[in-house]
Amino acid sequence: MRNPRNDTLGSPKTGSGVIPASGSERRCVLTGETSARDDLVRLAVSPDGPDGTAYVLPDALAKAPGRGAWIGVSKAELADAMASGRLKAALARAFKTGGLSIPEDLPARTETALKKAVLDRLGLEMRSGRLILGSDRIANEARMGAVAALYHAADAKEDGCRKLDQAWRVGLDEEGSGLAGVRLPLDREALSVALGRENVVHLALADAKSAQRVAIPLGRLQTFLGATETVAET
Repeated sequence: MRNPRNDTLGSPKTGSGVIPASGSERRCVLTGETSARDDLVRLAVSPDGPDGTAYVLPDALAKAPGRGAWIGVSKAELADAMASGRLKAALARAFKTGGLSIPEDLPARTETALKKAVLDRLGLEMRSGRLILGSDRIANEARMGAVAALYHAADAKEDGCRKLDQAWRVGLDEEGSGLAGVRLPLDREALSVALGRENVVHLALADAKSAQRVAIPLGRLQTFLGATETVAET
């Protein structure tokens, strides 16, 4: 399955080819816009602390029990909504209570949680044998048309990216198309630590279903960070 070129990675709305398992939609409590749940970030309420305070925290995997509130805004927009009081009011309506505490660092916590979700997903794909690491191996697999999705670390050198992108295009008979891998919002250090390998700069997925599984958390992260990288999958 190949994405339309120039569409950003994420959910069906942004053209990744990912179809939500449930097909369900959610409404952003800040903008009022409705999107597939895989486009949005879920906020959930933690159990009451010792002082009886309930905290609003990011639920990056959208699996926490209880009522949730969904947001489809960037990190900067979330910070603005907090500063103006719009987030507090929206959450009071969503959770039907005003007795909630919103951490001052909620935007940073959300970014951290979304990055962890992407890295954890990549780790699961690696343990399943579907993640391809190493420039030489990726290039060989790409030339044979055996790469479904290609990624580069945020700090990867342009020359290395171009070479692998070209190998990918050759394998897919897409020379001259401009098809290129995704520049991840994660640097090589973060990737290396998460995957337990040294100097992870480039990585690829051999399986289209694996690419779809990675696309969901990655799309959420890209949206939250305001990323506009393009990607195609096969």
